[in-house]
Amino acid sequence: MARFVVVGGGVIGLCSAFFLKEKGAEVTVIESRDAAHGASLVNAGWITPSLSDPVPAPGLVKTSMKWMLKADSPLYIHPTSAPKMAGWLAEFWRHCNERDFNSGMVATAELNRTTMALYDRLVEAGVQFEMHKDGLLFAYKNPDTMEKDLKALEPIAAYGYPTPPAMSGDELYAFEPALGSNVKSAYWFHQERSVQPSSLVTGLRDWLVERGVEFRYRQELTGFVRGGCGISAVETTGGTIACDGAVIAAGARSGQLARLAGAYVPLQGGKGYHLDYSPPPAEVKHPIYLHEARVAVTPFEGTVRLAGTMEFSGINDIVRPARVSAISRTASTMLANWPADPARANSIGGGLRPMTPDGIPVIGLLPGHCNLAIATGHAMLGVTLGPSTGDVIADILADGEVPEVVKPFSPARFRAGARPVRVIARRAKRSVKRV
Repeated sequence: MARFVVVGGGVIGLCSAFFLKEKGAEVTVIESRDAAHGASLVNAGWITPSLSDPVPAPGLVKTSMKWMLKADSPLYIHPTSAPKMAGWLAEFWRHCNERDFNSGMVATAELNRTTMALYDRLVEAGVQFEMHKDGLLFAYKNPDTMEKDLKALEPIAAYGYPTPPAMSGDELYAFEPALGSNVKSAYWFHQERSVQPSSLVTGLRDWLVERGVEFRYRQELTGFVRGGCGISAVETTGGTIACDGAVIAAGARSGQLARLAGAYVPLQGGKGYHLDYSPPPAEVKHPIYLHEARVAVTPFEGTVRLAGTMEFSGINDIVRPARVSAISRTASTMLANWPADPARANSIGGGLRPMTPDGIPVIGLLPGHCNLAIATGHAMLGVTLGPSTGDVIADILADGEVPEVVKPFSPARFRAGARPVRVIARRAKRSVKRV
């Protein structure tokens, strides 16, 4: 039986472990903390193939320059971080053009073709988690802005998302009474779903444990033992794990870990925040994207979650009050009877989304390796793309096949040649070449 190591116990890592296990493999998951954390738990919980567009978009350069140094803006770059990520930002802004945006959208939409079917497959396999099929409502203060966004969505019509009709006035408020009077128009993608993030993580972990998958918590990846055309073992602070292959799925830290294999994957952590209200101040019937506020609203069982913002401030767990306040304050301008004060929330937290400069994920074999893969860079689509990513990772590692759909996300698109940060595997046999 083939044995694989999954580095990272978040949504992407757990989905990779699920599909590897379905193929009959023996799987070990290593996680640097006590459990899944960060973006895998604090996200909005949306399963939204309609949002396949990359973050770097036409016109974003001007907008981001206006926002980036304002502590309460939708996009914020901490002053101490800006110089360190100047090169990454330059690449990010270079991709804010129509050609790259459209090609990224098409590639991501293709990967999303199987998203709903694979979520149904998780359910059929017995994974227990909270999932809702209430669609996604896009709400706008400015109808003209909505019309432009609807026009930009035309390329995804080929993927089962025809342009939905606009709603306004009494029709809109009857459909979603939680909206405030500032909201003038909206459209609804009925196909979309949502999950309670912690229930998804817990359900996947429980399913895997019941089927013999080994979890090693509080263990750091320290390197790889070279063997044949790839690796023969993974080195951790808890010891060596012999394997037939591995996948790095450690979120925003994945770029650092890829360097242990001599690979260059440019990632930044884009921090997002959430506020949970339980019981909620007002009933919300549907997941809502408040466009001008840049805030996601998701109703769960007994709870409503607000989520949003993009903060670049390095790899840290700091929760910045100004960022949290911005979410509740701007949401209150578009939701009826919603408190602006974040103190009304029962739970507040943040997590790092792994961000690439071209705005699309990194999925595939690392250059120079036939059995060491990476799966990261999903930005705000980690929950949406979790199952489809795990499915193709299982094809790559267990079957030795690289599906056509995943080729646009190859890590080889970034420059190669990064020197490994550490040479390890001292316990390996003398004949084994070390990375």
